[in-house]
Amino acid sequence: MQEFKREQYLNQLIAARENKLIKVITGIRRCGKSYLLDPIFKKYLITSGVKENHIIKLDLDLIENHKYRDPMELFNYVIAKVKDENMYYILLDEIQLVDNFEEVLNSFLKKTNLDVYVTGSNSKFLSSDIITEFRGRSTEIKIYPLSFKEFIEYKNISEDKAWKEYIQYGGLPPVVIQNDNKQKREYLANLFETTYLKDIVERNDIKRKDVLDAIVNILASSIGSLTNPSNIYKTYLSIGDKDISLNTITSYIEYLENAFLIKKVERYDVKRRKYITTPVKYYFTDLGLRNIKLNFRQYEEKHIMENIIYNELLLRGYSVDVGVVESRNKNGRVFYEIDFVCNMASNRYYIQSALSIDEPEKIIQESRPLNYVKDNFKKIIVVKDNINAWHNEDGILIIGIMEFLLNSNSLEL
Repeated sequence: MQEFKREQYLNQLIAARENKLIKVITGIRRCGKSYLLDPIFKKYLITSGVKENHIIKLDLDLIENHKYRDPMELFNYVIAKVKDENMYYILLDEIQLVDNFEEVLNSFLKKTNLDVYVTGSNSKFLSSDIITEFRGRSTEIKIYPLSFKEFIEYKNISEDKAWKEYIQYGGLPPVVIQNDNKQKREYLANLFETTYLKDIVERNDIKRKDVLDAIVNILASSIGSLTNPSNIYKTYLSIGDKDISLNTITSYIEYLENAFLIKKVERYDVKRRKYITTPVKYYFTDLGLRNIKLNFRQYEEKHIMENIIYNELLLRGYSVDVGVVESRNKNGRVFYEIDFVCNMASNRYYIQSALSIDEPEKIIQESRPLNYVKDNFKKIIVVKDNINAWHNEDGILIIGIMEFLLNSNSLEL
């Protein structure tokens, strides 16, 4: 059976090897963090000459390893396997299950012949106090479900067929390997209820699972649309539910973010160079999980395409905001939205997503917000149409979604 290569993430681990920092691999459950450590990274280590008895791997979510969730048990287990002064590679899966794990990792850091790699499925262990604890002593590697490029390479099918499957069922590896659509749906439904939601409910001691379910559905229905906790709270008030507070709504959304199920995207005022705190947008880390919550009923391909572009920009390493640009006409100020403003170091790109620009009016409409941006950073419109990339008279790059997703250098065309 063909294996998932995850080369982008393997290369990040190789680059961080023996850098005297804890390598922290984060991401949504079932996106492939464990698989990245073993077999992918473990196989690389062995191929590069590391003896297998110098690789110490422990899956902390398995019942047989439950006792190693005690920090002293874990520490003693690892140290007992270190028999010489050569480098040992410690691979710890689901480290957040260990009580006071930061103390254990700090102790490992003080051992000059231990190179430590850990995974975690929620951002709780990257909270502000732990970030302070590990400031300058960790390297975070964020892993996502399969990108469209990874998906199509694994499936080895046509672009059109791959797109239709990808926008329905997403890129979680255990879903991708299922044989038929019925199996995919059943797996996604079971995964969402018994893994994601159950984990969130238990970890955060949630009393109103019905409200959590409703919030997920609301956010799933509104990808690509502006919203905020206050709007959701007003919806509850309008239907007569007086027992829910705004703080509860806000907390439940944060729990979904902490589990990496959704990502909040803030708005950025391009002209004034400042953030607009509310409203915001939310996108799903995996579209299959989004679609199963809506029972595959809502297929607004424009918003789904936006979600895919957003995820692609994240996995390429960009920080991404929604842009707001101001113009003035005889009626006063007018504000236009730019789908994505993405930054990496000194590079910035302004990106619009459009299903089609087959009419001159549509090109003008999609170009207008970009033309109101007066700096010299690159401006791009990504369209669903299968076209060859070209630049319009304003210098805006027009590129098809396939070339954007399958060419890792597509932003530089």
